[in-house]
Amino acid sequence: MPRAEVGTPKYLANAMKSKGLQRLRWYCQVCEKQCRDENGFKCHTQSESHLRQMLVVGEHAGKHISDFSSQFQSEFVALLSRRFGTKRVHANRVYQEFIQDKHHLHMNSTRWVTLTEFCKHLGRLGIARVDETEKGWFIAWIDSSPKALAKQEASMKKERATTSDEQRERLLIAEQIERAAADAGPSTETPDDSERILKLDEKPGKLVLNFAPKPATTATSSSDADATPQPTSGLKLNGFKAPASNPLKRPNVFKMAASAKTEKRKSPEGDEKSLTKKRDAPMGAAERLIHEEQERKRRKMERDGGLMRDA
Repeated sequence: MPRAEVGTPKYLANAMKSKGLQRLRWYCQVCEKQCRDENGFKCHTQSESHLRQMLVVGEHAGKHISDFSSQFQSEFVALLSRRFGTKRVHANRVYQEFIQDKHHLHMNSTRWVTLTEFCKHLGRLGIARVDETEKGWFIAWIDSSPKALAKQEASMKKERATTSDEQRERLLIAEQIERAAADAGPSTETPDDSERILKLDEKPGKLVLNFAPKPATTATSSSDADATPQPTSGLKLNGFKAPASNPLKRPNVFKMAASAKTEKRKSPEGDEKSLTKKRDAPMGAAERLIHEEQERKRRKMERDGGLMRDA
């Protein structure tokens, strides 16, 4: 059946029917013809023109497939670089924009059966960065042009210069700190509690507890001397010293006081010693007045007694 002439109603009807994309499996890349259904594609493959074209392609099938593959790759990468640049984008989105052109090179004529294999091929060649996620395959074009490489090298030099300047400043600051520390001399600040370390001797000695009596600062009055004596740090009670065999054991104060009194009664030397101790002990103002009054009375009594004897 001959084709409809241009401008006829049949030609316009066929053009309206073929408007837009059709099924990829009903497209013949060798003849560049799109069929609308399976029956039309079957009739086309049995046509004389298609058979002649297939005989030409069959002589060098590998060469033709390689040409189609390289053309498809160049057009796809050109669209990726021009439309999205170096941004990370979904591979299917780029493919949908690529096939919007009705006369584009179809993938069924290339060596890649699926888009996933084509994305992996781009990743192996280093043309794009490819990664797989739950949402599918994502690709990002790698700009390897001389201009981009020169720009990248310039940015790297700038970063190195900035880094070297920062290091130089750090060295200058460190030198200034050391110089200031040397001028200031050794620091007299006390270390923190966290820095203090408990240092023990390698050969520790014996632990010694000193229970020696402290020197008395005030002397007791005569009335207090007759009363019950209070224990001091050395546990001395009126000339009696408690044994220091067990310093943690508390002595019986009342028993020690009673024994001290009995010793005083038996030996007059103890009384004289206690009196001399009382006299030698420092006295307060009130005690001094009492002592002077007693001395005055005693001298008066001695004077009166001497007069009476003379008479």
